[in-house]
Amino acid sequence: MKNIFSSLTLSLFLTTAAFSFTSRPDTTSSVLDSIVSDSGTFNTEIMKMLGVLSSLQYKTGEVTIGNGIATVTVPEGFKFLEAKDAQAVLSDLWQNPPDPDILGLLVPDSIKLLDDSSWAVTYSYMEDGHVKDDDAEGTDYDELLEQMKKETSEANAERAKQGYSKVELIGWAQPPFYDKATHKLHWAKEANFEGDSLNTLNYNIRMLGRKGVLVMNIISGMDNFGRVKSKMNEVLASTNFTKGSRYEDFDSSVDKIAEYGIGALVAGTLLVKTGLLAKIGLLLIKGWKIIALAVVGLGALLKKKFSRKSESNPPGGNA
Repeated sequence: MKNIFSSLTLSLFLTTAAFSFTSRPDTTSSVLDSIVSDSGTFNTEIMKMLGVLSSLQYKTGEVTIGNGIATVTVPEGFKFLEAKDAQAVLSDLWQNPPDPDILGLLVPDSIKLLDDSSWAVTYSYMEDGHVKDDDAEGTDYDELLEQMKKETSEANAERAKQGYSKVELIGWAQPPFYDKATHKLHWAKEANFEGDSLNTLNYNIRMLGRKGVLVMNIISGMDNFGRVKSKMNEVLASTNFTKGSRYEDFDSSVDKIAEYGIGALVAGTLLVKTGLLAKIGLLLIKGWKIIALAVVGLGALLKKKFSRKSESNPPGGNA
């Protein structure tokens, strides 16, 4: 739902920063109240947002991220924000919880950050071990989708208890595809949050490296899918691990193997050594509801994982 601000003072700023907020229908009034006071003057939130916008330092060309683990060659038509600025955009402008693991943000240079049509690519890294891609061709993604739908639905009761809207996983917006030559995996899910007229796009890219996975998540609405998809090849090609961190640099004598494979990455079940889930949140633009979509496909994948582990590592064996 678009909120139109009639304040003359605010409208002066709309020419340079298109303030248009997407929010839950039941919180529209509170959002308006928190943004603009009755007298039409700016409150601290507006001033904070303007401060963030004016302080951003955009980068072009080749940018190194993650202490040199990977590089992003910023594609034409894009600009890049390094970790500090990226985290400010995500938390201060788009109202996501703070995330110190964010390494950067790739944004189109023709779209203002607070436009309805804005979208971005986030970067983070998980050093959980070398992910073997043996299961890429053998995974039945349609079957996995049905598991994900079922477990998403079953988790709605708990989400409701925590004050979140129910969510329905609609299906693949883009079926999973793994490029074995580049070790890049990408897929997209379409979901609907209860009360929202527009569906949410959850587009994911995973780059497999020597010791872990570079996580790239695209933040957008479903109405932006065509625009995002048209730029996917450029986004995929722009980012690569540096020498020594590439998939082919894996050394079995010193590097550990991750406890999950391609199927678990698609399902969103990022397993750490203890068998617990790593971060599974969904980043959203402009105050969209923050919710974990990814407790999906978990039951079957955990069962398979621990069955294999118990067979290969009996009690008293090496982990």
